[in-house]
Amino acid sequence: MPRAALAGSARPKCLLGDDATLRTMAHSLGRRLPPALVERLSQRDLESRLGVALPLVTVDEEGRPHPMLLSYLEVRAYDSGTLGLVIQARSASARNLVERAAATLLIVESDAVVYVKTRVVDGPLDVAGADALGYFLLAVEDVLEDTPADWEGGVHITGSVRYAPVPALDGTWARATLAALAAPRARA
Repeated sequence: MPRAALAGSARPKCLLGDDATLRTMAHSLGRRLPPALVERLSQRDLESRLGVALPLVTVDEEGRPHPMLLSYLEVRAYDSGTLGLVIQARSASARNLVERAAATLLIVESDAVVYVKTRVVDGPLDVAGADALGYFLLAVEDVLEDTPADWEGGVHITGSVRYAPVPALDGTWARATLAALAAPRARA
């Protein structure tokens, strides 16, 4: 079907052979992080989460997705509706956050597949001790949980995207990042 024919129409559904339709796999949990996600992103168990990469997707100037990888060190949930984020202040992702104010954080691990859609509240704010870094305060707008459909026969994620070596938490960059994420902040 030509792209123009789809403009303004409802998104086509995937039909099975018996004319049944597939349900949407990702379903909204609402505008708040559930308690388990707040805990996961709270940095209270940071050392056990180091080595796991978290994709963050912003939108570039041409409307295309722009991915980057974060660690659990660089993002923190303060409560069910607010995240802090520390990234390179002059990166394309930071520019995208300033210009379009939207990002989606992906958690893709064996025990959870979740997409956290966010909106920028403020940033980038300075990060003391790390001139190249910027702090963003993000509001959670929607939390989508992706679960396999019955017809997928128990398919599941077996692992996460990982990186090594993990950063030393007493290093200059890590200390500056943790200090910046210690409490939510925005310009008055």
